[in-house]
Amino acid sequence: MTQTMPTTHAVDSRAPSRSWLLIGILVLSAFVMILNETILSVALRDLTIDLRITTTTVQWLTSGFLLTMAVVIPTTGFMLERLTPRQVFLASLTAFSLGTLLCAVATGFPMLLAGRIVQACGTAVMLPLLMTTVMRLVPAERRGATMGTITIVIAVAPAIGPTIGGAVLASLGWRWMFGVVLPLSLAALVIGAILLRLEHETRAVPLDVPSVILSALGFGGLLFGLSGSGDPASQPLPPWVSIVIGAVALVLFVWRQLLLQREDRALLDLRPFAHRKFTVSVVLTSVLFMCLIGAASILLPLYLQTVLHQNTFVTGLAVLPGGLVLGLLGRPVGALFDKVGARPLVIPGAIAMAVALLLFATLGPTSPLAEVIGIHVLLMAGLGLMMTPLFTDGLNDLPEQLYSHGSAIMSSLQQVMGALGTTLFVTVATVAAVNAEAGPDANGLRAAFVVAGCLGVIGVVGSLFVRKREAVEA
Repeated sequence: MTQTMPTTHAVDSRAPSRSWLLIGILVLSAFVMILNETILSVALRDLTIDLRITTTTVQWLTSGFLLTMAVVIPTTGFMLERLTPRQVFLASLTAFSLGTLLCAVATGFPMLLAGRIVQACGTAVMLPLLMTTVMRLVPAERRGATMGTITIVIAVAPAIGPTIGGAVLASLGWRWMFGVVLPLSLAALVIGAILLRLEHETRAVPLDVPSVILSALGFGGLLFGLSGSGDPASQPLPPWVSIVIGAVALVLFVWRQLLLQREDRALLDLRPFAHRKFTVSVVLTSVLFMCLIGAASILLPLYLQTVLHQNTFVTGLAVLPGGLVLGLLGRPVGALFDKVGARPLVIPGAIAMAVALLLFATLGPTSPLAEVIGIHVLLMAGLGLMMTPLFTDGLNDLPEQLYSHGSAIMSSLQQVMGALGTTLFVTVATVAAVNAEAGPDANGLRAAFVVAGCLGVIGVVGSLFVRKREAVEA
């Protein structure tokens, strides 16, 4: 602890305006990066025609991005200890800007995919850096409101991505999706290079190469198998083989980290799981992101387009109110967390999430669009009550030297559980369809929403394990 005290005092003595300036730079940078994750989703059909590739191939623009995120994120704990926040920020924005430029001038699918992978390398580092910086700059009694700002980044950017993408695609073409983002990322890079100065003690932690390889095989194999489950014939290996390889590699990865952390040399320190509040928060956050990405971001657009026969632009507008509600709740909910703790917010949020998912299962071909939007807003409100308190409560439970590893663990599981939720729900929707070969229909989507609702009920049960604030303080 004696080694970290000088950094803590330096942070506490920093002018508040300076702290907010640094956090603001990181928040805006993260917003631009996460906006890029979903802005391309509405252009996949156009890309299959323009680049003359199949739908299975074009999906790798999303799957490859997700796989890269999952592989890179576990290394961010090491990076945030070995490098200063300024160095990590500059590396992240430089990689993202270079990847965006490659995508904008891509002459074919291989170059476009390479650009997306480079983008993902930069994006993977930014969220753990943002969370860790907030934990170090902001006093504990004000972290909830500040972490609420991060919720805006996580929620609103993906929500408005398809809407912005649809507008740009309709008027300018798919290349301009990256052309619009590139000036924003370059501006953030220049501003950060000039203004971002954050005192931080680094440690000469050696990079454990076997851990990096096991991490890549584990997360990559698992997500490769999950993403290929919907179309196993197009995969070089049967999906179950990739999943088994990934699972074995992850077991070996965990075993190696447990050995290395005894000497404080772990690539991803797993000691945060020794803290009860962090573990509970991670479990509930995993359920939350399965529902957010798998149900709200995948199943609902499928329902709107295949059952209600809405076009892409209307679909983007229909999910926008819920996404805005989720983002706008971030800071008020964070302020409430600072006053009352996590439990009074997480429990009603989990109930609202479960109710909304089960209500989705009652929808059919004749359901009015207003009803769908209303249920989606209820779902997003429930997730909004959960997200900021879980992030803050879990990280608050950790000592300062574990902030970077705790942030990396949370960010990694967000990607993995989001992919798992997507695969689970889409597989159920396809299998339960009247004609499985034709893809999901009303019956299949109803069955998938029932499964999502059951997962929501599990979330309600898990929320009861969140401790009361008084008990924790005592």
